[in-house]
Amino acid sequence: MPDCRGDIMNLLASRMWSYISWRFVFNLLLVLIVICGLIFAIECIENLRRATKNDKALGIVFVLSSLRLPWLIEQVMPFALLIASMMTFLTLGRSHELTVARSTGMSVWQFTGPVILLSLVLGVFSTLALNPIAAGLLAHYEAVKDDVFRGDIDYKVNRWLRQGGGADGGSSVLFARVSRDLGTNLTGVTAFVYDANGSFTRRIEAKGAQLGDGVWDLTEVWTYVPEQKPQFSETGYLATNLTAEQVGESLTNPTFVSFWALSQQIDISERSGLNADSFRLQYQSLLARPLLYAAMALIAASVSLRLFRFGNVGRMILGGVAAGFLLYVGTKVTGDMGAAGVIGATVAAWTPPLVAFFLGTTVLLFQEDG
Repeated sequence: MPDCRGDIMNLLASRMWSYISWRFVFNLLLVLIVICGLIFAIECIENLRRATKNDKALGIVFVLSSLRLPWLIEQVMPFALLIASMMTFLTLGRSHELTVARSTGMSVWQFTGPVILLSLVLGVFSTLALNPIAAGLLAHYEAVKDDVFRGDIDYKVNRWLRQGGGADGGSSVLFARVSRDLGTNLTGVTAFVYDANGSFTRRIEAKGAQLGDGVWDLTEVWTYVPEQKPQFSETGYLATNLTAEQVGESLTNPTFVSFWALSQQIDISERSGLNADSFRLQYQSLLARPLLYAAMALIAASVSLRLFRFGNVGRMILGGVAAGFLLYVGTKVTGDMGAAGVIGATVAAWTPPLVAFFLGTTVLLFQEDG
């Protein structure tokens, strides 16, 4: 009799895992279709406006918007997981299926396990497969958009470049607000120039900069030398030892680089004497993505599983959304600090999901075991 009871319990647990997994996958697909469909429609409308303005074929609108779709899925996936997990647990609670599962002796980890495990698997898939696809298509999207809507699109980069090449052996640090043509055409340029001893010599403000052979050709240039009046000239130049390839790599948005190419990109940037913090952060963030997805599932479980036992449905749903938003904000804040080099990339990428994961686990344990 005990063996028979054990077999029945195992069968029930297996069926419950399959059932909860199916419900979660269905809800996740539904949420992704709704959110991505809405954003995709807005994207199509914006590209349609640009196509009409530039007298371009309307067929390019759908193509351009489709190229961004994998990247869009990648961006909304954490919130989609949170919402889908909450929908799954809420539906099971409303229909009293979780109550029945508890009465058979199933623990909270047995019916949250499928959602957490699937979230981890989705995180691994997103890092290893979805990200390379999204990065490649997004880079192609930017190239196609630049060619189709030339003159209508600017790429705000707000990035710094460290470069040598001065005649006296000096160096300079160049800041660009806007980049075009793979980083060889810059707008809103500021440069701080130093001599061979590392002493500051002058600051240069230019409207634009075009990369030439060993120099940046500047336009509408203001030069500020300590204890001298500012000097203006229509044109000017700034020496550089960077090639077009190196400039393009240093100004490349890390989201355009595949997970599999990030290690190489970090090595290239370091050998070129360029700052690789943003690429390190992107690499570590992708490694931490499975944990982030699992943390979202745990947050949903800690909020949703007690709704129909304690009431306050609306308040608890709002709490789950707020917790997910705080995790997102925390990830962005630490990410900005990591990209700026204030804290290490590993700490910046792993701290928010680790904290959320352990807090979600603690809350769930407290709710179930007191």
